[in-house]
Amino acid sequence: MHLTALAFDAYGTLFDVHSVATTAEALFPGQGVALSRLWRTKQLEYTWQRSLMRRHADFSRVTRDALGHACEALRLSLSPSASDALLAAYRTLDVFPDALGALTALRGKVRFAILSNGAPDMLDAVVANSPLRDVFDAVLSVEDVGVFKPDPRVYQLAVDRLGMPKARIGFVSSNGWDAAGAKAFGFTVYWINRSGAPVERLGVAPDMTLATLAELPALIGS
Repeated sequence: MHLTALAFDAYGTLFDVHSVATTAEALFPGQGVALSRLWRTKQLEYTWQRSLMRRHADFSRVTRDALGHACEALRLSLSPSASDALLAAYRTLDVFPDALGALTALRGKVRFAILSNGAPDMLDAVVANSPLRDVFDAVLSVEDVGVFKPDPRVYQLAVDRLGMPKARIGFVSSNGWDAAGAKAFGFTVYWINRSGAPVERLGVAPDMTLATLAELPALIGS
């Protein structure tokens, strides 16, 4: 069936979560990259753990808690001002270089949505502070269902809000676990595998594996 919409993951797919390493390095010289990596790891772990424990908190809280844990693990003293600066950096993340060109090339072929773990205020800020501010028809947050990806209820949000069957929605993510969740739900999935990682061993595989978003326009609406 012909796709009429694309739902994009935000963090790691459109927006580079590790662009916070610049701020982290300024605050903790020599530790910026390590802090960024551990912060992201704990952030994802906390989303899965909270979903399994049925103790949901929004992504702002999860991100703040993950930052605190990462700093403690790395023996970094996190002052309130440093915390504020790093959390602010999450609202002005860099857009990946391949994102704007791909979306521009696809404009008019399909509708665009973001489908993200992010809290609404975080998503509104990161989109508004980027070149993608006028691109999307909908920005969808897991807060509407109170659980994080890869719970099927999150992917159902795109079906409900876009008003079309899942067979008409393509899902785009750079996160292998997210691609697996979306495929298990029934979306046509485009995995943006920038790092050359192996496919997750979860019993499902993405429909297409791409090295960059720049490859996506040639596959949609042709």
